[in-house]
Amino acid sequence: QVQLVESGGGLVQAGGSLRLSCAASGPTFSSYAMGWFRQAPGKEREFVAIISRTGASTYYADSVKGRFTISRDNAKNTVYLQMNSLKPEDTAVYYCAGGQIFSPLQANYHYWGQGTQVTVAS
Repeated sequence: QVQLVESGGGLVQAGGSLRLSCAASGPTFSSYAMGWFRQAPGKEREFVAIISRTGASTYYADSVKGRFTISRDNAKNTVYLQMNSLKPEDTAVYYCAGGQIFSPLQANYHYWGQGTQVTVAS
């Protein structure tokens, strides 16, 4: 069983930056592909970014490509999401998730955090 706890959300002005962190419990963190997903008010949860078990491969949604960077530190059992040039449309609850498959599909992720709110003011 893996438990995930996100942190780093908050209120930021458009054009600003935030770094989200997701700390995982358990000794098997490096066995999982990790992803970030988000859910805006009134919308379905959507894919943001994923990273492979070793960190060698990453993949991003078109809406965040070039602005967001996902990374991981397996020694610290932590995955990060660096968000730059934030836009009001990035406002959402951001969730990290862990799964066996490097995939942007939410159904492939079995472990989820509780989410952290990101609000971008215009």
